[in-house]
Amino acid sequence: MNTALETDRLILTTLTERDANRVLAYEIRNRAFLSDWDPLRSDAYFTLEQQRCVLKQMVKEMEAGTRCSLGIGLKGEDRLIGMINFTNIVRGCFLSCFAGYRLDEQEINKGYMTEALTRAVRYAFDNLKLHRVEANIIPRNIRSRRVAEKAGFECEGTSREYLKINGVWEDHMHYVRLNRKMPEPPAGTKKISIPKDIAQSREKD
Repeated sequence: MNTALETDRLILTTLTERDANRVLAYEIRNRAFLSDWDPLRSDAYFTLEQQRCVLKQMVKEMEAGTRCSLGIGLKGEDRLIGMINFTNIVRGCFLSCFAGYRLDEQEINKGYMTEALTRAVRYAFDNLKLHRVEANIIPRNIRSRRVAEKAGFECEGTSREYLKINGVWEDHMHYVRLNRKMPEPPAGTKKISIPKDIAQSREKD
């Protein structure tokens, strides 16, 4: 479950309960900055005890294979400057997840988030073997939309009143990136044969 991904300037590592102090410092530092894009948070959320609980639940979901949560740090520094979460990972014929990402207010406009998201999506495709990564973004969040577009996501439309953010039901633009390099089924995989009568009826349609 422990993951470490590198880019030119960043290291992305799996978040665990051991990161509670770093996560809490990040949340407190960016409380006002993120309030427009987050659900309403009580004061209890900004405590070490609550952050440990949040991280403990994250770890359970990662162990179950339904989530991947990565902390973003600058090389040579211990400070957490952002996070990327792949949630609601679904297998079977769907092979999809939702992506959420956030960056420290002090580090915006430096290209860090695009760099981190591009690397994380590659991990989702190459290692988690997903076909589709989805990101839902409030239309006025221009900065987040630019990050998604630079990381190769395409907008498929808008979902009305999709999430309750900061106490308000907000529309969200639906961004998607597809894995165009999914491997072919392994040799020996059985193909489903179509009965002759059905095949003939299709030819007549």
